[in-house]
Amino acid sequence: MCGRYAATANPDELVLEFEVEDDRTGEPGRSVLVNPQEPPPGRPDHNMAPTKQAPVVLARAPREDRAAGPSRQLRLLTWGLVPSWSKDPRAGARMINARVETVAEKPAFARALAARRCLVPAAGWYEWQVSPTALDAKGAPRKQPFFTQRADGASVAMAGLYEFWRDPAVPDPDDPLAWLTTFTVVTGPAEAGLDRIHDRQPMVLDRDDWREWLDPATGAADALALLAPHAPGRFTAHPVSRAVSSNRANGPALLEPVPVSELVGVVDPMTGEIVGADG
Repeated sequence: MCGRYAATANPDELVLEFEVEDDRTGEPGRSVLVNPQEPPPGRPDHNMAPTKQAPVVLARAPREDRAAGPSRQLRLLTWGLVPSWSKDPRAGARMINARVETVAEKPAFARALAARRCLVPAAGWYEWQVSPTALDAKGAPRKQPFFTQRADGASVAMAGLYEFWRDPAVPDPDDPLAWLTTFTVVTGPAEAGLDRIHDRQPMVLDRDDWREWLDPATGAADALALLAPHAPGRFTAHPVSRAVSSNRANGPALLEPVPVSELVGVVDPMTGEIVGADG
């Protein structure tokens, strides 16, 4: 966790909800993908996967005036953090998540935690529950995907970190291809109920904590304090189509609940009851 999520909002919707001052999603940016991204970056994506470019909110001084104070920006960043000192940008595929328990200690994340924090907007995230009773065609425990979203209907603001990686092979620093900007999602133990789906979940910030988390002047210790556990009840979760397991699947249908009649060996996250155990 977290390995897939739904980023269904358009940039103009995110600008309003996240009080963005500077929408930079139209700027060219370097991608690590071999083939064009589908849907294109900045368009609603119901199956956001690692290595794709996704909308991210951060606070940073404008490039044109570094002496100015930080402004809240919306940018398209690549999911999978590549540290500035990395020799290979492909390393980001292994760093899509940062564990809250060790994020301040890991060299790949510590500097970003200190000054480069971001919010990763989402409609919600996917996680796969391992069945305690049902097996798939290969004899392994059957996995059922769930979609988790905020109970109040607001966007999920996942805590993230971002980094800039400079490609030494591109001589002009003003060339958009000279820089790869990447992010990771901070995760922690799943709260009661959601832990019946998976033992981890993204750390989600409430609106009152957005400003302090984004502020580069907030120290690492104070930022981590914002990620303290919350009381259960902020989220709801429901099983969805197993089609989401393919990164080629997309569209609003992926978020629709699966009928109970189609479930096999699934644990209800709210009650602990096993549904379709005889399947």
